[in-house]
Amino acid sequence: MPTTEPAHGALLDDFFAGKRAALARAISIVENHRAGFDVLLGALHAKLGRARRIGITGPPGAGKSTVATWLARHYRAQGATVGIVSVDPTSPFTGGALLGDRIRMEEIALDPGVYIRSLATRGSLGGLSAATREACDVLDAFGFDRVLVETVGVGQSELDVARLVDSTLVVLVPESGDSIQTLKAGLMEIADVFAVNKADRPGAERLRTEIEVMLGMRGGAADGGEGHHGVDLSRTNIARQARDAARRDEPSWTPPVLRLIATEGTGIAELADALDRHFRYLETSGTLRERRRARLRERVVDVVETRTRQRLWGDRATLAWLEERLPELESGRATPFAVADALLARSAGLLTGRTT
Repeated sequence: MPTTEPAHGALLDDFFAGKRAALARAISIVENHRAGFDVLLGALHAKLGRARRIGITGPPGAGKSTVATWLARHYRAQGATVGIVSVDPTSPFTGGALLGDRIRMEEIALDPGVYIRSLATRGSLGGLSAATREACDVLDAFGFDRVLVETVGVGQSELDVARLVDSTLVVLVPESGDSIQTLKAGLMEIADVFAVNKADRPGAERLRTEIEVMLGMRGGAADGGEGHHGVDLSRTNIARQARDAARRDEPSWTPPVLRLIATEGTGIAELADALDRHFRYLETSGTLRERRRARLRERVVDVVETRTRQRLWGDRATLAWLEERLPELESGRATPFAVADALLARSAGLLTGRTT
């Protein structure tokens, strides 16, 4: 182990005392995977579970930062504290990031009940930084009531956020282009709430109706009941059924499709109410426990995969052994699968941390 827990003693004391400097330092340690980051996260683990985690995703230019800012203001007005993780793209030339989301959230940055942390993607796919999950854990352990995760805005690849949060908000705008193309790539499956931002612009209501039609078809709105034997199955009817289902408290959840003008704060109260209703649904249905258990399971899998790679491919003897197998692979006397099995068999001690 790279370090011991006492090495973080002073930092943890300040962290649990609520000092922002300790929070910032803790996030930096886990973001950069500095020595002892796993020990630090381990010390915080028992404190996790208080914060409600909300993911905000959608294509670039949809207004995600503005929505996050207004949501934070809404929660602060209710007395809740808010931590925000904003992921910005990394420059392929310098390796740095503009971190523009923090600039756009300047109006709430000085609020003592709000903490904003920008993370660079550093080449990670899926719209998130590789350290996003750890940063959320740190904010959760610090005691924030809400943790908002804003993705980088890469469009159809922004699916990983659903694995990190309790509720996923998908923000779209009329200018997103082909809405069906946007949604069929996976956003339809991960969204718990939809928000059509810039709802005062042409095409906004059409986009909202298209989303509701897709929700109605996915939920079977066109099966049985009204939609049978010549009864109206028009787009308007299916959309209305999906809209009505989203307003009802039922054992299942139908994502509501809300209209926003985020630059004016219009629709934010309704959006916050929808997110509250979704969280109540998660609690009463048992889905919240399932999602959080799935996060823990995936975390263990990720740690095992990372440590396996590090131990195997950081071992010179293993690399030399693999190099010696290449002639057999080239000649066809061995297969990649057989060599892989043999490599794992000879590396049992290495993988478990025991010397052989």
